[in-house]
Amino acid sequence: MRKRVFALVDCNNFYVSCERAFNPRLAGKPLVVLSNNDGCVVARSQEAKALGIKMAQPWFQCQHLVKPHGLIALSSNYALYADMSRRVMAVLAGFSPAAQEVYSIDESFLAFSSQHDVNWQERGINIREKVIKWTGLPVCVGFAPSKTLAKLANHWAKTQPGFAGACDYTALPAVQRLALLQAMPVGEVWGIGRRLTEKLGELGIHSAADLQAADPAWLGGRFSVVLARTVEELRGVSCLNMEDVASPKQQIMTSRSFGLPVAKLAELQEAVTAYTARAAEKLRAEGQLAGEIQVFIRTSPFKPDAHQYSGALQMRLPEPTDDTVRLVKAAGFLLRQLYRPGFQYQKAGILLSDLQSATLRQGQLFDAADTTRRANLMAVMDQLNRKMGQDTLFLAGAGIDRSWRMQQGNRSPRYTTHWAEIPVALA
Repeated sequence: MRKRVFALVDCNNFYVSCERAFNPRLAGKPLVVLSNNDGCVVARSQEAKALGIKMAQPWFQCQHLVKPHGLIALSSNYALYADMSRRVMAVLAGFSPAAQEVYSIDESFLAFSSQHDVNWQERGINIREKVIKWTGLPVCVGFAPSKTLAKLANHWAKTQPGFAGACDYTALPAVQRLALLQAMPVGEVWGIGRRLTEKLGELGIHSAADLQAADPAWLGGRFSVVLARTVEELRGVSCLNMEDVASPKQQIMTSRSFGLPVAKLAELQEAVTAYTARAAEKLRAEGQLAGEIQVFIRTSPFKPDAHQYSGALQMRLPEPTDDTVRLVKAAGFLLRQLYRPGFQYQKAGILLSDLQSATLRQGQLFDAADTTRRANLMAVMDQLNRKMGQDTLFLAGAGIDRSWRMQQGNRSPRYTTHWAEIPVALA
């Protein structure tokens, strides 16, 4: 009976690598990518890490490194990162068409039938070479008999130079496996959080090797069945199945901080309209309908001397819908109830909940034709925006100038999703 071998493929410093793929001049230089409104560091190159820059560190605390060390900071380019992720996942799907699980924007599990004549190390190197050739992004690959061990193998592939970016756990000698697990803190094991790490430490379990040697039944009774399965996974027993189809979302939220404080209701309405339209697009992509909608607005909690206000309202929709126009009308109604003049608002957002499959849409006797027309309209909007770029077609209520839009003063071009910003090869 053939067993399965799992591979975890992870892009190295994903946001940074996306930027470098289109601007080779950034290679070898300390580079950070910043969060919304250029507030905090959300990605770092190895050179930036060597300067001591921490994840989520406020940008103003790093600016003193710009002149002496040549530190470069770029605003998040979400359109580019999402499109590059899609391209990487499409390449990886070719290696395991029947069993791929996209775990995050830069990680994917692949599953293979174990074969004695397969050199998984070479397979990993082939994956690395093809991904970087077709997308320009470097990846590391870890192979193991379970998903938890594949995560660890991927970590070793990335941090241990001897593996050359691909680690086959199944081919490692027992002594080397034990040494690697002993050197791995238990908190680095997939699914072991900070609190659980502390509790396990009180029991003398400090490393992945300690956890592997523990009694799964006893840990399961003391903590949870999930921890017991983690122990089995560390022993090479696969307990976590591949999720070829992601579980439906329970909620969809769209929220952003404003680039500049907003005081007028009209500007808030533009922002809420834009956020609602984006959430509705996600809703349709998931094949779901929303039964409830919530709107919230708030001032900046980081300005204690300013007048503070925070409010949220929720309403049940007359019928579950994925129609942008109907959702925008509901959001606008809630916003008008929430708005208070005299405040400088810093953030707004919407939350869609009570989600259900669009296949369960309740038919209406008297407006069936209108429902069909609206569904066709939404489909055309989504198709154009996917093909021509986000906001190619949008509701006028979302505004044209959008002065409230988050700051992205150092954003690189949207190389792959915007016609005007496609890179040009010069002779």
